[in-house]
Amino acid sequence: MRRTVWPLAAMAAAYAVLQLCYAVAHMDLGWDESVYLSQVDPRTPAAYFSAPRSRGISFLAAPVVALTASTTALRVTLVLLSSAALYGAFAVWRPLLGRGRTALAAALFAGLWITVLSGPEVMPNLWIALAAVAATGFFLRARGGAGSRSTEGRTLAGLAATLAAAALLRAPDAVWLALPLLLTCATVRAWRRLRVVAAALGGLAAGGAQWAVEAYVRFGGIARRLADSSDTEGGMGAHLGAGLTAARRSLNGPQLCRPCRIANPSVTHSLWWLLLPVLVAAACALALRKGRKERHGREERKDTRAAVLLPVACALSLAAPYLLLLDYSAPRFLLPAYALLALPVADLAARAPAAFRAGPRRWAVAAALCAVLAAHLSVQLKELRVNTADARDTAVRYQRAAEGLRRLGLSAPCTVTGPRAQPIAYAAGCASAQTMGNNRSTTDAALARTARRMPMAVLYDPADAYLPPYARTWHPHELRGTGWIAYVP
Repeated sequence: MRRTVWPLAAMAAAYAVLQLCYAVAHMDLGWDESVYLSQVDPRTPAAYFSAPRSRGISFLAAPVVALTASTTALRVTLVLLSSAALYGAFAVWRPLLGRGRTALAAALFAGLWITVLSGPEVMPNLWIALAAVAATGFFLRARGGAGSRSTEGRTLAGLAATLAAAALLRAPDAVWLALPLLLTCATVRAWRRLRVVAAALGGLAAGGAQWAVEAYVRFGGIARRLADSSDTEGGMGAHLGAGLTAARRSLNGPQLCRPCRIANPSVTHSLWWLLLPVLVAAACALALRKGRKERHGREERKDTRAAVLLPVACALSLAAPYLLLLDYSAPRFLLPAYALLALPVADLAARAPAAFRAGPRRWAVAAALCAVLAAHLSVQLKELRVNTADARDTAVRYQRAAEGLRRLGLSAPCTVTGPRAQPIAYAAGCASAQTMGNNRSTTDAALARTARRMPMAVLYDPADAYLPPYARTWHPHELRGTGWIAYVP
């Protein structure tokens, strides 16, 4: 039992150590994190929650936020939870790929800089990635109907639970994840099992119920919420070249590339990404050529091709809307695809030495693969340091602005509006409001009335060059160390 557990457990422990060393100690709260946390933080007003967002990550952080306002405590808790979730998600695959390949897949995914940076963040993408890995594994283990009734019941419960978690974290992504699974059930006769379909649909319904109810309560229905989501994203449509180009440009940061007008990363730092489709194609070709059944576990015959092809199908489905329908990108958007593609790549890497007879050639191939992996991880570590520093610098500006507002006399109840109002208002303990942009929630007239009954500040960025009419007679105050100005009555 220990021999079965320890390789993957070691990967999860290493993932936790990386997060603690490089992310936790250097990161305060970012913009999106402040929005998610404000929904459940009893100490601050809730920020405007736009149509594309889902509340799963807020629910995950709620117990910690209810107990303490410490960002460090929140980060450490998420480190422990994300490391345990990494172990649990990939452990589902041990009966399918074996302990060595499963641990290698976890290492490939956990070694990416964006995976390490996302672990302690209050963001949904990493958790969707781990839910996708677990759900796909449970589906593959459930499709044959083998094993005892209790074992099958636990597998189906795992499939339903992981799809429910994905839907709670981000409902549209859960639908994209489930599509290949349901299509497989519909098109492959051997996989047409009512219990599997019921578990998948039941999980989606259970996890998506909150999102659907909120769609009717706040947005006027599911279709209206999807339309509002598209508007918030800048109009989702056929952005075939723009989405892929933006994904490549933002491969090594920034964490949000919108608009994405930066240069492409260097070849040495993007080579793994360019080779990823080639490696996945090679893994699929090898799986199809093998076309044989191998014995696993209790001598049950299972088609190992599915363990390679289905994760690829789910990864492509999850990546499609971000690569084809958006004209901007963020590295975290592709985390679910990276997690799923790590499985066939790990399988391919494990098979490569076995293609040679035992002896010097096999050892040479294994040594070469280890050297390539070490080089890849060193590149990821360098990018992790750069992006952690960028995240820290941005969060420090938010904190400085909040401290400046407090020095101006703003204290709860209070309101902040203008560029970057949401994270700064959360840090200052105030409500936030916007009259334009993706987070539009009020009007200038309403804000002018608000200023007559509570402390209020308008943030002004000289690069933005817009000041609301009601604030043009207010007093400007420079927020030191930020480059921004606060106008107060």
